[in-house]
Amino acid sequence: MSPMPEQDNTALHFRDARELARAIRQREISSRQVTTHFLDRIERAPSLAAYSEVTAERALAQADAADRLQDAGILMGPLHGVPVAVKDSVHWSGVTTSGGSQTRQGVVSTDTASALHGLAAQGMVILGKTRMTEFAFGLSGQNPTQGTARNPWDARVARAPGGSSSGAGVAVAAGLAPIALGGDTGGSVRAPAALNGVVGYKPSTGMISRAGCLPLSDTLDVLGPIARSVADARLLTQVLAGPDVDDAATLDLPAACVTALRQPVPRAAGAIAVLAPQAWPAPLTDAGLRVWHQAQDRLERAGFTPLAWHPPASLSFARMADDNSLVLAYEAYRYYGALAEDPAQPLWEVVRTRIAAGGRIAQADYEAALLRRRADMAAFASAMRGLDALLMPACDQAAQALDAEDVRHVGLGKLLRPANFLGAAAIALPAGFDDDGMPLGVQLLAPAGHDAAMLDCAAALESVLAPVARLPDLSFWGL
Repeated sequence: MSPMPEQDNTALHFRDARELARAIRQREISSRQVTTHFLDRIERAPSLAAYSEVTAERALAQADAADRLQDAGILMGPLHGVPVAVKDSVHWSGVTTSGGSQTRQGVVSTDTASALHGLAAQGMVILGKTRMTEFAFGLSGQNPTQGTARNPWDARVARAPGGSSSGAGVAVAAGLAPIALGGDTGGSVRAPAALNGVVGYKPSTGMISRAGCLPLSDTLDVLGPIARSVADARLLTQVLAGPDVDDAATLDLPAACVTALRQPVPRAAGAIAVLAPQAWPAPLTDAGLRVWHQAQDRLERAGFTPLAWHPPASLSFARMADDNSLVLAYEAYRYYGALAEDPAQPLWEVVRTRIAAGGRIAQADYEAALLRRRADMAAFASAMRGLDALLMPACDQAAQALDAEDVRHVGLGKLLRPANFLGAAAIALPAGFDDDGMPLGVQLLAPAGHDAAMLDCAAALESVLAPVARLPDLSFWGL
């Protein structure tokens, strides 16, 4: 098999996953060649700290297996032979699953998560585990105990990579993986996507099985892709979606919500609404507002004129963000409270404090929040009838310099967490850059189970919002 022409090979790491799959399928390049290319880039960029563990030997074995299967006329799925990175909360037997915490240093998994089984069963190649905020408890992506993934858009200042799926966002943005699987409990897929200028999709609760993953909140946890395009994010979700007896949430999601992912359809411009600024749960910075208004102008010029959407009085996005934090903290304490209360455990003190706070939440307050959640989900679905998606900001500002107290990015949570509380489908899309050249994003939301229509809208909007593809200057990192 001859290698791809040199001019194509230099851009291999910035090709969409679907393009790589097509090149492998058409025998322009082998899975082993693609995998070796990414492993070489990862090895040359340790200072980006995107990976907590690189499983090179396993990856090459999987790539060789994918090539042999193709030689035998067998393709396991639409992303056969394509490499993927996986968040360090997803168990893989024989590989460390640290959850971003030194308290789990050297803890090797004895089981494999359903999602990782699914990736392997599709013929995909797992490059390794990506860094994350400790126990997924934070949206800036900071992790001073294990190491913080480096936002590749600024070589001078160490800025937030976005969390908690920080390494996944950095890996895709820097061309260290064509696609990645992260988790989103309070914005943890969309935050790194928005701050790194890529796509981050939080599926509806129950779309992808969470069985075999380190938990944070049983109510709110979901897995979702970080990708270079909406189509890639949709395809990875499509191949992983479906019922799993080991995750009851997947059994509650109607099968039609899953099968609808297979058939993208064009969406009318009038099917998208925009959240009225009065309802935003956090104010935007001047740069954030500038990018938001630029996005609105682009949409209008392209024929999209979404009407301002005012939520019903009961549906406060700011209150839902707070309620999401309450439910998350209460449930996280049940898993990690003992660690947080033990001063001998090597936790980052910021995360220790966040976990410990969950132990002071009264059960009655937690149960009341769950009741509000059910009412909010119904109210949102009712208010969104006749609409396919709701557009709103994904971040109030671009990535800022890391701060020891981890308070500079609180606006991310206020904007992203309402979607989690609603169990909604949500996707972050690149929308522009601030004056320092740092990416900013917007997001689309849809009621639970309406993923396919929202993704149709996202596909229509992505080239309008970001008409010219921009990539970070990676020369500083030796790439």
